[in-house]
Amino acid sequence: MWGFGDAYERYVGRWSRPVAVEFLRWLDVPPGRTWLDVGCGTGALTQTVLAHARPASVTGVDPSEGFLERARQQVPGATFEVGDAMDLGGRTADVVVSGLVLTFVPDVPRAVAEFARAGRQVAAYLWDYTTGMQMMRLFWDAAKDVDPAAAAHDEGLRFTSVSDPDPLRTFWTGAGLDDVEVRGIVVPTVFRDFDDFWHPFLGATGAAPAYAATLPPDQLDAVRDLLRSRLPAHGPIELTAKAWAVRGSR
Repeated sequence: MWGFGDAYERYVGRWSRPVAVEFLRWLDVPPGRTWLDVGCGTGALTQTVLAHARPASVTGVDPSEGFLERARQQVPGATFEVGDAMDLGGRTADVVVSGLVLTFVPDVPRAVAEFARAGRQVAAYLWDYTTGMQMMRLFWDAAKDVDPAAAAHDEGLRFTSVSDPDPLRTFWTGAGLDDVEVRGIVVPTVFRDFDDFWHPFLGATGAAPAYAATLPPDQLDAVRDLLRSRLPAHGPIELTAKAWAVRGSR
């Protein structure tokens, strides 16, 4: 599900970059700090730290070699290593950040406690899967109309215990972090046409594409056709993506 960096980049990585910019503006970390990007994926947040935060150094860790290979290619100037959010192997940094990761971590309190051990400032952001990720919401609504069993895979139903403001605040305070704040970040997601919207769902990387890969051709075509009927027939498709961001310090 998480092996292919190029497929992830086309699906949602490209939208995480503008969120990362707003996220760093909000954090407003002084230059010269060391950074650790946990679950760095293809390097969207790591690259943004290098471009906007004037860090002393940045290390990205991720369990996927496929993602790390893509990150090393497109983010020179950072260090990328295999790592686990729940066990950072003794790594430390001034600032520990994580983008779009915690919904896929088996033990979120353990991971956030590890973030708090490793860093003096700790922050993360997650997609608002319930209502804020319009591209995913449109996909899952169509998928459930075609295949009611899709509800078991819908991130909007699966991840509310992690990706909403109250749980995020609880995870941060529960890890002993102070001055905890949560805010929403909204960015535009503009697709050139329907093909630009649809083809990333065929890449098998990410929850919705992984589900789509399990469908027989007739059901997949039915989801595609239903989505096509619900989106503009011509020109760009203008949607938005919302993330919840959380920060704290020790």
